Amino acid sequence: MMKHRIVNITFITTAITLALLSLFASVSWWFLGLSVVVWMTIVFVGSAWIGSNYHVKAYCSNPSEKQNKIAITFDDGPSEFTPKVLELLEKFDAKAAFFCIGKNIDSHPEILRQTIEKGHIVGNHSYFHGKDFDWKNTAEVISELVQTDGAIKRNTGKIVKLFRPPYGVTNPSIANALKVTKHHVIGWNIRSMDGVSRNENAIYNRIVKQLKPGAIILMHDTSQVTVNVLERLLLTLRDKNFTIVPVDILLGLKAYEED
Repeated sequence: MMKHRIVNITFITTAITLALLSLFASVSWWFLGLSVVVWMTIVFVGSAWIGSNYHVKAYCSNPSEKQNKIAITFDDGPSEFTPKVLELLEKFDAKAAFFCIGKNIDSHPEILRQTIEKGHIVGNHSYFHGKDFDWKNTAEVISELVQTDGAIKRNTGKIVKLFRPPYGVTNPSIANALKVTKHHVIGWNIRSMDGVSRNENAIYNRIVKQLKPGAIILMHDTSQVTVNVLERLLLTLRDKNFTIVPVDILLGLKAYEED
């Protein structure tokens, strides 16, 4: 929120200065228009790019990690494909993090419990994951986070501390909500694009080209495409001597709090 506040103060100060100058000299209103465009660009990029830390502090990697340790995270489950993902992870003795949508938990509670039983981390990914999430007010954001926390606790007994905003978008309402819920925001620095692309080779190559110690990979446990790519990726990570660790371990954070 501090970055957003500084940008707003700078813009307002610039606008007032230009308005005052126009009283004493000929000042083109193009300067004000340009400042508006710059302000809107900064706000848009800062809100859409989770790694900017514009509205909230987001953990997108561990740049201090020197060993070949990375984390794999999955969004939007539980789904019918999650058990296939769990089977592959177990085959390669890998632990991942699953950022779950609340309504999907209510539809597949047994899959959520299976995820926990197999030693993986679960986190909050809102309740509805609607396209209007970024337009909700603070109270509505809090409500979605609380609903999803409740669904996870009801089925696993866990009180989650990790949250990933839908689409990775943040804004003042989300920032204010997190001051209440106290979640840690988890981002990524390798986006597989498996949520929009069906090209398995492109998805796989996109990930592999960016592999480095401390990275956090974003995938989605919602399609057979991801399952297919994951198997290839796990083989490659093993060949390249990468160790897959839970995201909370990679970042030195607590995934859950004591009841």
